[in-house]
Amino acid sequence: MGRNKLLLLYTPTVSFLFILSLFDPIVSPFPYGQFDNNYYDRSCPYLPVIVRNGVRAAVWNDNRIAASLLRLHFHDCFGCDASILLDDTDDFKGEKNALPNRKSVRGYEVIDSIKADVERACPWIVSCVDILTLAAREAVLLSGGPFWPVQLGRRDGLTAASEASVSAQLPSPIEPLENITAKFTVKGLDIKDVVVLSGAHTVGFAQCFTFKHRLFNFKGSGQPDPTLDASALTNLQNTCPNQDASNNKLAPLDSPSAYRFDNSYYTNLMRNTGLLESDQALMGDPTTASFVRSYSMYPYLFSNDFAASMVKLSNIGVLTGADGQIRRVCSSVN
Repeated sequence: MGRNKLLLLYTPTVSFLFILSLFDPIVSPFPYGQFDNNYYDRSCPYLPVIVRNGVRAAVWNDNRIAASLLRLHFHDCFGCDASILLDDTDDFKGEKNALPNRKSVRGYEVIDSIKADVERACPWIVSCVDILTLAAREAVLLSGGPFWPVQLGRRDGLTAASEASVSAQLPSPIEPLENITAKFTVKGLDIKDVVVLSGAHTVGFAQCFTFKHRLFNFKGSGQPDPTLDASALTNLQNTCPNQDASNNKLAPLDSPSAYRFDNSYYTNLMRNTGLLESDQALMGDPTTASFVRSYSMYPYLFSNDFAASMVKLSNIGVLTGADGQIRRVCSSVN
């Protein structure tokens, strides 16, 4: 299939009107006209098309980038202000090199490229954080996931969180479930959001160092994690040998469908083949395990709940009105 064919417009498979009516109660925290679905309809009417085509082109060149854009949005949206896109300077330290992001989060160049296209069409109008939020949705759609309406009108932050703050806020793959849940709830998310947003691991890959302790020395025992399926253990030990040279090798978060957004992530957890410790831990708590079972049986339930949780996530820490700015270049403040 040629590149030009990949840039054709599409019609979402989920009814927009149904989704919009579903989300109205939770996505209207700001006055109409300041933060809404039609924010750029007059000032930059081709914005959705520009973002969509930019993400399509990026996925055509790199089939891992859809999952990376979704993760980039997650790591920004424990305070959605595009602070993660800022480069370090001589007198400013950004978030890109904070421990949870360093040599891990990727896709910055895709957002920069889309921003450049948007600036040519409608300069000084669209924030980087709105572009990133739209790009995350397009990445999910291109992977076979659900559509959701994205409210717009966010403004970009003027500074970045400290490395200590980034590490303290973002969930870690080796943290206990109760710690991860606490990090979600302090941001206004709940236990259901923990389970459903973890389902983003239905696409993408993880570096071996994030889970290798489960394969050889779980909790200092000198033995593998006893909850990990034996066949999965063997395959992962072959992928990630017990040596430092394997630390940066990649393994699929959802081996049956690493590039397809579906509910097999939850099926994996039911079979004890979840890759990350934090993923499989969802089966160790009765409340989270009940959600896992439901999503493993009902893919449409997962799609609908994921869309709803993404709306909640993208509204965390939003700057509007006179706060923040519209960056001309995403990697630096004006």
